[in-house]
Amino acid sequence: MDYTPKPSVVPANPFDAEADAAVLRGAMKGFGTNEEEILGILTARTNAQRQLIKEQFLREYGRDLIDDLKSELGGKFEDVIIALMMPPVEYLCKQLHKAMAGMGTDESTLVEILCTKSNEEMSEIVKCYEDMYDRPLAEQLCSETDGHFRRLLTLIITGVRDPVGTVDPEKAKEQAEQLYNAGEAKLGTDEEVFNRILAHGSFAQLRLVFDEYKELSGQTLEQAIKHEMSGEMHEAMMAIVECVQSPAAFFANRLYNAMSGAGTEDTTLIRIIVSRSEIDLINIKDEFERIYNRTLVSAIKSETSGDYERALCALIGDA
Repeated sequence: MDYTPKPSVVPANPFDAEADAAVLRGAMKGFGTNEEEILGILTARTNAQRQLIKEQFLREYGRDLIDDLKSELGGKFEDVIIALMMPPVEYLCKQLHKAMAGMGTDESTLVEILCTKSNEEMSEIVKCYEDMYDRPLAEQLCSETDGHFRRLLTLIITGVRDPVGTVDPEKAKEQAEQLYNAGEAKLGTDEEVFNRILAHGSFAQLRLVFDEYKELSGQTLEQAIKHEMSGEMHEAMMAIVECVQSPAAFFANRLYNAMSGAGTEDTTLIRIIVSRSEIDLINIKDEFERIYNRTLVSAIKSETSGDYERALCALIGDA
C-alpha cells in the first residue's frame, strides 16, 4: 500500500522570525486585538518556525508570546492558537494527561494518541511525559485503566513494536492462524494473543497478517473484532487495524464522529487538525470527502464559527 503523507502546513519560505514577532506584537499591543493577523501568521508557519518566533519575541520584547496570546484571546480560538504554539510532542502529552485527570478516564483519547504511533514516536512521548509531569506514563496509565486494555496500552508504550518496515511473510501466516484460533475458532476470545500480535508487529507486518487472515477465514479481522470484543478493547483493536490499513481514514472517521450527533467534540477536532497538520492532513481531508461525500471544510463550517472556524479552515488549507 502506498501511503505518502501530505501535510497541509509546510515551512513558510521566505521566513523572517523577527518580522513575524513584530507583527504579532503589534496585533496585541494597545487597545483591541487583531485576531486576523495572529491567525494569518501562526496557521501558516510550521511548529519549528513558531518556536523561532517565540524565541525572537522573548529576545526582542522580553515577553512570553504564549502568555501574551492567552491574555488577548479567548474561547476555542485561543485553544487552537495555544495548541499550535506547543511543541507537538508536549501538546500530545498534555492531551494524554488531561484524558486521565480528575474523575473518569477518556479512553477514546488514549486510544487515538497511543494506538496510532510508531515506536520512535512512542518513546518521545514517554520521555516527554515524565519530564512534564514527573511521573512515568506507564504508571499513570496503569492506575487509570484495567484488564486487557491496560495490558495492550502498556505493551504499546513500552515500545515493543518491531521497527518500521520489518516484515516476515511466513510469520504472517502463522500469526493469522493464531488470531483465528484465539477468536473465531473458539468459544470466547483469547485477548492475550490479539494483544501480543497487534502490539508487536510493525504496521507493514500487520498488513500482511490481515491479508492472510482474510485468506484463511473468509472475513476481515475487523469483522472478527466486532464479534469478539466490546468496549475500549474493541475500540483500541479497531484503531490499530484502521491505522495499519489507512491512518487517514482512521482520523477522518474520528473527525466525523467528533462532529456528528448533538454538540461538537471540540477538543478532538482541534487535536487532530493541529497534530496532523504537518503530517498528513491533506490525506485526511481527501479521505473524509471520499467516505462521507462532503468536504471536511464544509463539515467544520457547519459546526464552528468566527475566528475558531477560520483558524481550523486555514490549517486544512482552505482559509
